[in-house]
Amino acid sequence: ELQRNPYLIVDGVSRFDIMQGEIGDCWMLAALGSLTLQKQFLENVLPKDQGFQDDYAGIFHFRFWQYGDWVDVVIDDQLPFLNGRYLSVHPRTSNEFWPSLLEKAYAKLQGSYQNLHGGYLSDALVDLTGGVQVQFSLKDPPPDLEEILKAADKSQCLMGCSTSVQLRRNIELRNGIVQGHAYTVTGTVKIRYKNGWKHIIRIWNPWGHGEWKGPWSDNSPQWDHVEPKLREGLLRNKDDGEFWMSCENFQEQFSWLYICNNTP
Repeated sequence: ELQRNPYLIVDGVSRFDIMQGEIGDCWMLAALGSLTLQKQFLENVLPKDQGFQDDYAGIFHFRFWQYGDWVDVVIDDQLPFLNGRYLSVHPRTSNEFWPSLLEKAYAKLQGSYQNLHGGYLSDALVDLTGGVQVQFSLKDPPPDLEEILKAADKSQCLMGCSTSVQLRRNIELRNGIVQGHAYTVTGTVKIRYKNGWKHIIRIWNPWGHGEWKGPWSDNSPQWDHVEPKLREGLLRNKDDGEFWMSCENFQEQFSWLYICNNTP
């Protein structure tokens, strides 16, 4: 037993519950992080009728969209664990297991944990929503990218982005961005900055740590020119993997943007 007092969910579901383990499934976890922002759609994947406390039978079930229908996947509660550490998703709260168990169910759907190593964020977005996804190359971005992001955020679309592999996958650059890695786009806003306006984008790393260190990062001087109350509402300033960056830097650092319209 890994925990004497386990819970499926502690204090609600959040992207900050997720910390990627040894499995190379950032593409799936980035999609899952986006799904946590849309609770009404999350319940399709993570049914409420289960837990460790009530008539617990040692099994859980999750649902994924496959070929035009929701498929129920049943698993037991055993998780891969070696030398005192989880190989799968780490629970940030030691006794909360919904991310680890959902990842296991998705691995079963795909055939094994091994099959989760390297995948497509676009596929995971569809598997978790049954929605329709579209992707944009940020190396040749549409001229109205800011409006596309604003409209997607307003429509509660799921969004993610990814970086290309230049040298090796999962190498963190000096600026904090990881090569060959998938992220969640968690928000976008246009704010007053100095004598004009600035469009900034909020991004989350499924590692649960490791953030952008450039302009608009947690401790950057750009925030000194933002109205204090607005700054307080936007800036967490924690090592939780989430950060802000300008739309210009977003296009420079990332290769692809994925948007999924999660129409039921």
